[in-house]
Amino acid sequence: MDNPKMRLEDAYESCRKETAQWAKTFYLGTMLLPPVKRRAIWAIYVWCRRTDELMDSPEAQALSVTQLSDRLDQWEDKTKAIFSGHVEDDLGAVMTDTIERFPQSIRPYLDMIEGQRMDLYRHRYATFEELKLYCYRVAGTVGLMTQGVMGLDPAYTNAPWSSSPDPSNAAIALGIANQLTNILRDVGEDRGRGRIYIPQEDLVRFDYSEEDLMAGCLNRQWKALMAFQLKRARDWFSRSEEGVRWLSADARWPVWTSLRLYRGILESIERLDYDVFNNRAYVNRWVKLLDIPISYFIAQSR
Repeated sequence: MDNPKMRLEDAYESCRKETAQWAKTFYLGTMLLPPVKRRAIWAIYVWCRRTDELMDSPEAQALSVTQLSDRLDQWEDKTKAIFSGHVEDDLGAVMTDTIERFPQSIRPYLDMIEGQRMDLYRHRYATFEELKLYCYRVAGTVGLMTQGVMGLDPAYTNAPWSSSPDPSNAAIALGIANQLTNILRDVGEDRGRGRIYIPQEDLVRFDYSEEDLMAGCLNRQWKALMAFQLKRARDWFSRSEEGVRWLSADARWPVWTSLRLYRGILESIERLDYDVFNNRAYVNRWVKLLDIPISYFIAQSR
């Protein structure tokens, strides 16, 4: 006889394995969460990954713009059905369970799908302001999706003052910081798809052309341009830090760990002397293990 509880457990286990396989740094941070919270984060991660695959999977590369648009429309309808309690598959089951345990708005999910639609027609961004909207939609939304799972410290929710930082802004800032980091790490990969996410105004400012980028030119201008981009990403990480201290006690450590480790990718890019055309920046395993206790002490002191 089919056991719904066992099926749900198996579905969550599949989410855990997928997160561990495709998001190693992120997964390490989730393992520091209480079991019920980490499972919810795994479910949300897999939903986000499925959304991303609609545009960036090998299968998607062979589809027309119209076909991709249709896929996004169908995914949006399926997501709305999930939020209405309609379960069709294992992902729907874990997402429905997550939403029941941690009530949240569908808005960030629809915004992320809209971010994928931007990739249908936009392969360049004239200004950082334009890029920021894209970063919010494809990554800042993740902060809003997970905020309800992480929870807030009672000291924040009971605070009588009106000058407390908005944790939603900090959550969005962390997502934007992560996406900017992804963009800098994946410059070489994105150019293969004909996409350039570094703002055009910055290319002009540092006298580095699209032709230079497509050719993987590692000159003085490129290094100055990348140093500027890394500083911007670090600024967004800094914006997110103020909100971490207001998270619930059981979430501060994993979030600090994920923040610090993902920010470490920027240091890896520097160690590669900004050659992201021929190398993939990542954080070494021993660095991750060393940073876990450091993040713990930071979390306790905030």
